[in-house]
Amino acid sequence: MYLPPHFATPDPAALHQLILAHPLGALVTCGEQGLDANHLPFEFDADEGVHGILRAHVARNNPLWQEVKEGQEVLVIFRAAEGYISPNWYPSKQAHHQQVPTWNYAVVHAHGRIRVRDDARFVRRLLASLTRTHEAAEPAPWKMADAPRDYLEAMVQAVVGIEIEIDQLVGKFKLSQNKEAADRQGAIDVLQERGHTALGKVRTSP
Repeated sequence: MYLPPHFATPDPAALHQLILAHPLGALVTCGEQGLDANHLPFEFDADEGVHGILRAHVARNNPLWQEVKEGQEVLVIFRAAEGYISPNWYPSKQAHHQQVPTWNYAVVHAHGRIRVRDDARFVRRLLASLTRTHEAAEPAPWKMADAPRDYLEAMVQAVVGIEIEIDQLVGKFKLSQNKEAADRQGAIDVLQERGHTALGKVRTSP
């Protein structure tokens, strides 16, 4: 990933926060059939390993888990808010017209090594954890115990777990840091006015 210094985000806490808030990652692998990408909801454990552990599951019918080799290098891409930025939103454009359109976004690339976990206990534990996390805001959170036991066991057997030990986390928060403060604020104001509140609220140092 091309990463100019002014867009680099080295703070681990900011990178962890993005992953936790936007857990659907694009898992990029390269096997005998070439490049592939699978979009999976990940569980992230920042306290395990040097840079953290990612866990997810794939359908047993998905060839991914049979095609990857144990310890193979993989990349997972997490993306947060993003959006188009018009030069008209910059106050300085009205003065000298020396602005062009751009696109702002925040992403984290997690580089690591994959391990397949074809283990019902691992899968059950992972599914229970993901369920607790994503059902927490529901008025009456769904629990795995709500499903019939035989049905749930069939669902568990239909998926395979994967685990990725992270070697490196790289963050790029491209949020107009290369612009003057007034221009950055101009873009933020228009984004919020137009309902792009997530991108408009993101802050980083210039």
